[in-house]
Amino acid sequence: MEERRLWTPSDERIKRANITRYMSAIGKQDEDYNKLWNWSVSSIEDFWRSIWEYFKVRSSESYSVILSSRKMPGARWFVGSKLNYAEHFFLSNREGEAIVYLDEMGNRRSISWGQLRKSVFSLANSMREIGIKKGDRVAGYLSNVPEAVICMLASASIGAIWSCCSTDFGVQSVLDRFKQINPKILFYSESYSYNGKLIGTADNAEKIASSLGIGNVYSIGQDGTGSFSDLLEKSCSFEFEQLPFEHPLWILYSSGTTGLPKPIVHSHGGILLEHLKVLSLHNDIHDGDLFFWYTSTGWMMWNYLVSGLILGSRILLYDGNPFYPDGYRMWEIAEKEGITFFGTSAPYIHTCKKKKLEPGKVFGLRKLEGIGSTGSPLTKEGFDWVYSGVKEDVWLASMSGGTDVCTGFVGGCPILPVYSGEIQCRCLGAKVEAFDENGRSVVEQVGELVITEPMPSMPVFFWNDDGTRYMESYFSVYPGVWRHGDWIMINKRGGCVIYGRSDSTIKRMGARIGTSEIYRAVESVDEVLDSLAVDVPDAEGNPRLVLFVLLASELDERIKEKIRDAVREKLSPRFVPDVIIRVREIPKTLNGKKLEIPVKKVLMGVELEKALNIGSVANPDAVAEIREIAKEGIFKSIGKGGSGI
Repeated sequence: MEERRLWTPSDERIKRANITRYMSAIGKQDEDYNKLWNWSVSSIEDFWRSIWEYFKVRSSESYSVILSSRKMPGARWFVGSKLNYAEHFFLSNREGEAIVYLDEMGNRRSISWGQLRKSVFSLANSMREIGIKKGDRVAGYLSNVPEAVICMLASASIGAIWSCCSTDFGVQSVLDRFKQINPKILFYSESYSYNGKLIGTADNAEKIASSLGIGNVYSIGQDGTGSFSDLLEKSCSFEFEQLPFEHPLWILYSSGTTGLPKPIVHSHGGILLEHLKVLSLHNDIHDGDLFFWYTSTGWMMWNYLVSGLILGSRILLYDGNPFYPDGYRMWEIAEKEGITFFGTSAPYIHTCKKKKLEPGKVFGLRKLEGIGSTGSPLTKEGFDWVYSGVKEDVWLASMSGGTDVCTGFVGGCPILPVYSGEIQCRCLGAKVEAFDENGRSVVEQVGELVITEPMPSMPVFFWNDDGTRYMESYFSVYPGVWRHGDWIMINKRGGCVIYGRSDSTIKRMGARIGTSEIYRAVESVDEVLDSLAVDVPDAEGNPRLVLFVLLASELDERIKEKIRDAVREKLSPRFVPDVIIRVREIPKTLNGKKLEIPVKKVLMGVELEKALNIGSVANPDAVAEIREIAKEGIFKSIGKGGSGI
């Protein structure tokens, strides 16, 4: 059935889109998007060369080969070139604001382009003076303040390797990450605000530095003061370290729910090319825009947001709870500051819908042109709310990718229409396919999301890994093909639907389904605020679907039946939950992802310590509650038919 079209770009919007200019520049102005995508993934060397040339990448030494081979892993890009990611932030002598910072209390600071340049160069000189050199790791334990951007860019400028954890990470969570990389210097925020409270972090920072044996430790206040500011007094004359294309830029981390987080290393050249492509051609970020994504420094979307500066846009950093003091806080900022592209997560949009917010009736939002959504699948209801509750004439760019590549595999395109519940396209240069159970590429059918050609922003390696962990993570199922671990359906027009993690699939009576579809049905019930579903065997080995729900009220038989009816009507009677349990919280990672696999393990009797890494959990009490439920025996009150409890 044809999905409902929610938005169609105007002729004027298409004309001024960055991708339209790009297509004209490479002589493909008469092609449609799907033809462009096919060219980008079949002639990948030509495509990435066009990105290099179109965006005028600056390199001190030119490349001899665009791509060494298409073998994965092991593909090397732009062999022989030398460049610096951070240098591309300062190729133009821009004036005016570069960074806008806001916190929960309404405090506002801005950093001009001139101040940003001076601060980055001064800090880089100071870091060199205290002995930080190319290849050393620089750690941040930072809230979302402008100084975090300065620290990251200064590190990249001298060839040091940046790695950051958000201040809402506990000490052990930080150590689980930083102990793997042995940083030489630590920058930390003295405090951060959340839910109207100012939370100090100096004690945590001291414990982290002591455990890691770091002598160079610098504090940063919310107003930019602190010992860090003493490093900004050095001379501003500066030369960027010229580095091989694959030189490490930063280290990001997987969620680490079942073991130590994987330290994922990205390269200067790979991230530069990918972010130029995706932010310009897929997010349509222009010079002078105000680009925002609600994120913390511990999520890859922070790195993604910062790269918007390369295109000349201003970026907005917000530190705090997006619903404090009320649900309209972010939309009020969008109105007052004139945000042009508003990035957020699917759970945020779903929560706005649940709260029945209507920001479009409260604010004009005249400058708002695009809304980005990522983090988890955005439901049709979420799509519909954006157009009914926010703005009719707004481009909704839903995207899906991962920390692994610090970008999206599938995402938005400003010259294509938006259909309800559907990601617009596969991104240029990303050969995304859906594999069936036999490893065959399929269309109009749910399959494993795979990447069958290399991309420049794929990790160059994992830190302290001999290649074994890297291979196991992506290439153990389909040799030479990247398996990402998501279910995807690609339709005939090139649109995509993500159905959640493939390793948390629910299988019932010969049919399988992604958990996102279950959540969409369950959370359509007004009383349900959040949910988590797992499939586990009972004592006799029969598969049972267990549903945990977060409710606004008590769980009674009326609500249970509403949930069952919603699943029957929207999905199938075979996916009606056998057990429905109310919990105080839904267990999630520090980045807000539901802990389906660890919860399943706990319910099956695996010891908590072996089922997950508790340091990766945002709400450990929620996991403890699941453990107590498991001890009580969740199947004791149901028969083979499954009546629920």
